[in-house]
Amino acid sequence: MVKKSIHILFFLLLLSCSSKEEEEPVYTPKPATLKIPEIFQQRLIAPLVPSNNPLTEEGISLGKKLFFDKSLSKNNTQSCASCHDPKNAFTDETRFSDGVDGKFGKRNSMPIFNLAWNFDERFAWDGKELSLERQALEPVRNPIEMHSKWVDVAQKLQQHPEYPTLFKQVFGTSKIDSTLVTKAIAQFERTLISGDSKFDQFLLGKATLTPEEKNGFDVFMDENRGDCFHCHGSDSNPLWTDNKFRNNGLDEVFTDLGLGKVTGDPNDNGKFRTPSIRNLAFTAPYMHDGRFATLEEVINHYSEGLKVSPTVDPLMKKVSEGGVKLSDKDKADLKSFLLSLSDNNFVNNKEFQE
Repeated sequence: MVKKSIHILFFLLLLSCSSKEEEEPVYTPKPATLKIPEIFQQRLIAPLVPSNNPLTEEGISLGKKLFFDKSLSKNNTQSCASCHDPKNAFTDETRFSDGVDGKFGKRNSMPIFNLAWNFDERFAWDGKELSLERQALEPVRNPIEMHSKWVDVAQKLQQHPEYPTLFKQVFGTSKIDSTLVTKAIAQFERTLISGDSKFDQFLLGKATLTPEEKNGFDVFMDENRGDCFHCHGSDSNPLWTDNKFRNNGLDEVFTDLGLGKVTGDPNDNGKFRTPSIRNLAFTAPYMHDGRFATLEEVINHYSEGLKVSPTVDPLMKKVSEGGVKLSDKDKADLKSFLLSLSDNNFVNNKEFQE
């Protein structure tokens, strides 16, 4: 009887030791905060970070690793950064990007920055994605882009020597799926903040504008000349976009319905997101379909190239006249002002590069 009790006790001790050895230490990721530029602190409310995807140092690092990882594509040849290159303010230099099968889409890659202040929570040119997390889902499975399947991507990441541990540290589970991948990518994308251009420094009293840049800003703000600020913001809105969807007089007939295809409302036909005018030095070509190769072409469009259509925005007040009819000097000075919103520190930031 004594021997039996000893055996039982010995067995229980072994079981206890075994269970302790199998227990994994609980890892708590470190909370992170966004590096908000001084001009944003002065003139914007706090950024939007969803409660179900709080920022952590480990989550941002994981998201960055995934953003540059080509294994998210079908044949391991393209990553998110293939179409959203840091040196181009997270777009690329082509009108239409080609996917893994050599196919081309019909829209220009949108630049990615300051997305944490998109309070409307409609993303992409046509607003079809309702969160930054959901926005990251589509390119992976799109047959014209990465042309993969999320189940295949998850399997590749699951077999990677590092990813299961990294996901465990960030999300408390080593089981990888599309929800966690896109959450991590969204964390990284929220850190992509641009707010240190020459014009920002001017507003802070730390730089001086040239006479051409100053007149260009006046043209931008003048309702009788450029009349640009209603859609693209002003010195009081350092995002330089209202994040609304508008028909800016590009076409009389639409081959791409934009927001209208998403909502099914014909009143939304031909409407696309108003892009920020930050970093235009790096983001050519311009418009949702990249039709304009230069800023001169963009300015000429608003000056004398507007087209009348049923849904053209009421803010295009001179659409019936073709545009605002800027002088050559005002056109040149407006370009100078627009370029003063380019943020070299943003495109050269090592934290945003592979």
